[in-house]
Amino acid sequence: MTIPTHDPMEFVRQMWSKLGFAMPGMVTPTFNQSDLEKNIADLKAVEGWLRVNLSMLQMTIQGLEMQKTTLSSVEAVGKIMRHSEKQGAAETPGGTAQAASIGETLQRATLWPFNMMQQVQEGLQKHLEGEVKAAADRANAAVDRARAASATPKTTPTKPAAKPRGAPAKPAKKTGS
Repeated sequence: MTIPTHDPMEFVRQMWSKLGFAMPGMVTPTFNQSDLEKNIADLKAVEGWLRVNLSMLQMTIQGLEMQKTTLSSVEAVGKIMRHSEKQGAAETPGGTAQAASIGETLQRATLWPFNMMQQVQEGLQKHLEGEVKAAADRANAAVDRARAASATPKTTPTKPAAKPRGAPAKPAKKTGS
């Protein structure tokens, strides 16, 4: 079924009108306030719906990108582990080393967070022990200084006796001229 028309805009108008929609931009102006408010409210509702769908689409895309990155990272780790296992087997005497089974590999992979936390805890414990020892050394040094200060008798310097007010001044030395 073809529409015999030579005007492309008329062709588009007829297509849109068959779908039950008014062509965008071709809305007949109205002077009825309630119709305008209704159209504005409807269009704002559609805009909100489109924004929600756009946000959901963007979140889905980001989730898929993160999933892709995670899978590529897991594949890279797997390649590294396979490579290191092959090197370990080649380095053993006689070359008859047995490679770890998949179950053992997975078990090691699931325990790495625990092992890492254990290493961090050990490091913090050593650091804390060092700090406590340093604080104890500083405290002992302060106690030793306090003991040494209290053991030495303090002597207060005495002031020379004041001259009586009416005392004659010392004669000045004469220089040979």
